[in-house]
Amino acid sequence: MTTVLVQSPDRDETRPPPGDPIAVVDDLRVSVGGDGQRHLVVDGVSLSVHAGETVGLVGESGSGKTMTALGLAGLLPRGAAVDSGRITLSGIDLAALTDRRRARVRAERLGVVFQNPTASLNPRLTIATQLLEALPRTAGSRARRRARAAELLGRVGITEVGKTLGAFPHELSGGLNQRVVIALALARDPALLIADEPTTALDVSVQAQVLDLIDRLKDELGLGVLLVSHDIGVIGDRTDRVHVMSQGRIVESGPTRRVLHAPEHEYTRELLAATPALLRRAPAEPVKTTAEPLVRVCDVRRAFPVAVPGRLRKARHVALHGVSLDIPSGAAVGIVGESGSGKTTLARQIVGLDRPDDGMIEYDGVPPDRLDREAARRWRRAVQYVFQDPYGALDPRLTVERSIAEPLELNGVDLSGTTVPDRVRELLGEVELPPSFARRLPRELSGGQLQRVVIARALANDPRLVVADEPVSALDLSVQARILRLLERLRRERGLTLVFISHDLAVVRFLCDHVVVMERGRIVESGPTEQIYTAPAHPYTRALLAAVPGTSIASHEGALP
Repeated sequence: MTTVLVQSPDRDETRPPPGDPIAVVDDLRVSVGGDGQRHLVVDGVSLSVHAGETVGLVGESGSGKTMTALGLAGLLPRGAAVDSGRITLSGIDLAALTDRRRARVRAERLGVVFQNPTASLNPRLTIATQLLEALPRTAGSRARRRARAAELLGRVGITEVGKTLGAFPHELSGGLNQRVVIALALARDPALLIADEPTTALDVSVQAQVLDLIDRLKDELGLGVLLVSHDIGVIGDRTDRVHVMSQGRIVESGPTRRVLHAPEHEYTRELLAATPALLRRAPAEPVKTTAEPLVRVCDVRRAFPVAVPGRLRKARHVALHGVSLDIPSGAAVGIVGESGSGKTTLARQIVGLDRPDDGMIEYDGVPPDRLDREAARRWRRAVQYVFQDPYGALDPRLTVERSIAEPLELNGVDLSGTTVPDRVRELLGEVELPPSFARRLPRELSGGQLQRVVIARALANDPRLVVADEPVSALDLSVQARILRLLERLRRERGLTLVFISHDLAVVRFLCDHVVVMERGRIVESGPTEQIYTAPAHPYTRALLAAVPGTSIASHEGALP
């Protein structure tokens, strides 16, 4: 299996920049726990970051990458502690300082950008108040401090500075909030910027904008950047050197180009194989589809009332502008677009969770209002929805068996002599979970395992159509890849029709035969997947494709395992 990495020529392929590093972590060990029982989550990690370079720290959830970054920043959560190791910032050994002096050095020399911008900001304070609090005491008078706050917002690419200063976090988009968080991190002119999964919660195009911003600030300000991510595609696009972490240890390090071009460790190869831009289907016969659509969406319009600050009457937000779409039986159709594009609203129309203001949806050529009671009941059983958040999709009080058995019992599915527990075990087997999971509660399962249970529950009614709304966006790449392969296999074995909602064209490319691109409530482009990928006609589609992480990693040869 060969990986070809295409990267900009100014990346140093062999060594970090000359001169002393901004930050050095030497043999760091961090443990968590209590009552005398400690668990080592960072086990002997060593790394350095120089001015003007971006160093990547990559691994899945639980690998220890975030705990390493938080240990460096002095922001470990309660119950976690540094057991041993040495950390220096700008040549200052932090262990040799008092607690107060250590905190001051960290505040002056490093800034941190966290994963969730909404959780990083105080919802009760305006952006101006939070920026003013972040500035050092030496910033001067209130007028000078406010000018500095405005300057910081301008530096991170916010154009409506006055409006943003007076806003609360909930009045800003996720991308704008993340720019504010970066401005806060820059308030004390740090030498090191730690970016911990800074774009995971953002649309792919907004993600690219934020990463471009961090790159620009690094070059303009001479920052060192430690970029923490589970996404090796992001790491491949954005870093000079990389450390790959697994189970608390660094398993592979080196210049990014070398590590991704010729990975030496099996875990690095697994991460590469799971990168959405590299996923390929195993060779298989094409799935047969019918000429007549199973679902026909005809000129559907939908609007919602929204509150407008300073106005008593609510405005109307148009989520769908006359959308029309045919979904053939047996097809896998991907609906892609950013947040607010209308893709989830369209999905809810298709499954009947919401009704259009105008237009019509036909099932097997019949509008829903013309179905008799029994036909409507059969259709509701034949259409199933897989939600984005598996934690919220299951009742935390019910065992896996009860969650899967519930639709079997409520809808009277013909079990052909099989008992409900036996059918539950069969469904668990279909989604590649052992029978013993039937007795577990949701809190005892990982995110990937929970999503498999949600899929098993959706399959319990033997549906004809499954609509999956961002079902892998919250999962690690390797888990995501396994869920995508599972959906592909189930679609073929069961002859399912699949509608897959995503903001990520790379994920859709792996799973779907046909792509529908939505922007601001309209379909701007649709067609066969490879046609959309190789010759996109609309500028918005080209922008989405350009923003897909991992585009610097050109290809793997052959089908991925």
